[in-house]
Amino acid sequence: MKHIIGGNPVAPLPQVKSLTIDEDGAGQRLDNYLMRQLKGVPKTHVYRIIRSGEVRVNKGRASAETRLNAGDVVRLPPVRVSERAAEKAQAMAEQVASHAPAREFAILYEDECLLAINKPAGVAVHGGSGVSFGVIEQLRMARPQAKFLELVHRLDRETSGILLVAKKRSALKNLQDQFRERETGKTYLALVLGQWPANKKVLDKPLHKYLLPDGERRVKVVTKDDPDGMPSMTLVKIRAAGGQDATGVDAGRGYSLLEVTIKTGRTHQIRVHLASEGMPIAGDDKYGDFDCNKALARAGAQPSLKRMFLHAWRLRCKHPGSDEPLEMLAALPAELTRFVAEVLPQAA
Repeated sequence: MKHIIGGNPVAPLPQVKSLTIDEDGAGQRLDNYLMRQLKGVPKTHVYRIIRSGEVRVNKGRASAETRLNAGDVVRLPPVRVSERAAEKAQAMAEQVASHAPAREFAILYEDECLLAINKPAGVAVHGGSGVSFGVIEQLRMARPQAKFLELVHRLDRETSGILLVAKKRSALKNLQDQFRERETGKTYLALVLGQWPANKKVLDKPLHKYLLPDGERRVKVVTKDDPDGMPSMTLVKIRAAGGQDATGVDAGRGYSLLEVTIKTGRTHQIRVHLASEGMPIAGDDKYGDFDCNKALARAGAQPSLKRMFLHAWRLRCKHPGSDEPLEMLAALPAELTRFVAEVLPQAA
């Protein structure tokens, strides 16, 4: 029975729901699972009911990053959503999927279980948050015969480098388990503003994720006793340092090219940890030095950098089928290689 309020049809009065996770839902993050279940509900509201504890997993509180397992019971609080909004959201999702342009990406590794691509900067890994489509939608359009293609993990839109896509559900679960249990090794190349101290090798400040009024995600460093702080660990190794800031913003600062290995996978972890030391990533438009970024991106600038210098360079894991060690490398893109040659020629 539908109820009519002000001439608009709405769904029956909402009730508490309990949903049992099946094999198709296993391995998903809680927030992504709820987005699919609560079509038409604003994203900000979904995160609000998670943070408030209204959403429960096996009767306990859970975070947005919680990975769901088959058999888990998820409690959904009463959420009112108009049928019209739900239908519109569904139609929009279908339209996005059908209009995503087919695109293949540079392949680093592929077999029957797994696809590893070299994602270019500027391409989102999936549609949403103002992005019509991303890597996964384009891959699915390019491979209509593929029965299963799912992202194993994510990279920020402006980060280039290794991105894993599972071709089987068993491979997805295996690889996500490896990421969750910290059995993988993910190393990035980052170029920061400043001279990185040789003795600063471990960054372990807790991180707290929050939302801006417009719903955009941000992350900040918090104290170790902050109840909202998430344990985070980043390892830093200097590959090269020196040079001078040629933008005129801070001529004596120079640059450091770093190998950065993350032991935890927090949102924006590398960007926030490096910036918290006063040496942000060059070109970072969220946590960086905006004056320097603007100078580097200006037309005719020498040196020139029009993107964030963060690249997923190396990934080590176990093959999800054979359990054999697997290592993949993605060379720096040409624009980053040129920038390094200009500011740190000894590293080129």
